[in-house]
Amino acid sequence: MASPDPRRRRRGAARVVGARDGVAVDVQRAVLSWAPSKARIGSWVRAAVGRDGAGREVAVRLVGSAESRRLNRGWRHKDSATNVLSFPAPAAAPRSLGDLVICAPLLAREAREQGKTRVAHWAHLVVHGSLHLVGFDHERDADARRMERREKRILAALGFPDPYADQRQGKA
Repeated sequence: MASPDPRRRRRGAARVVGARDGVAVDVQRAVLSWAPSKARIGSWVRAAVGRDGAGREVAVRLVGSAESRRLNRGWRHKDSATNVLSFPAPAAAPRSLGDLVICAPLLAREAREQGKTRVAHWAHLVVHGSLHLVGFDHERDADARRMERREKRILAALGFPDPYADQRQGKA
């Protein structure tokens, strides 16, 4: 499946390159909603993709509810906005790992509803989406447990709490 091309440069786009691992992250803002800095988003992507991202690129597009809904309807046939969409790059684009599309207003609402800080929820969903770009999924229970363990380990290394703790306790 070919992804929409959020890598096209738009107003508000900035390139953040990780000096240590060579992962280039292009962050584009299509909304005025609060979002972490482009540098911080880039650091979370790099933490998630690790060595799989060396010499590669990831595009991250921050969107509103209407664009998220349109993309989710077009690609996943679900007529609602969603917090994060991941579009792994096709094999024909070996330099790219793929694109992430993040719905900023929805992340803010979810953080409030779940009693999480905005920044912790953002970090979680950037890490979650980035893991999809390097082959993780949660379609089967065993795969979901593996992905969740990886997310928790990455987020802990970044200084964030377990994003699933409340769900296991029946609070979310």
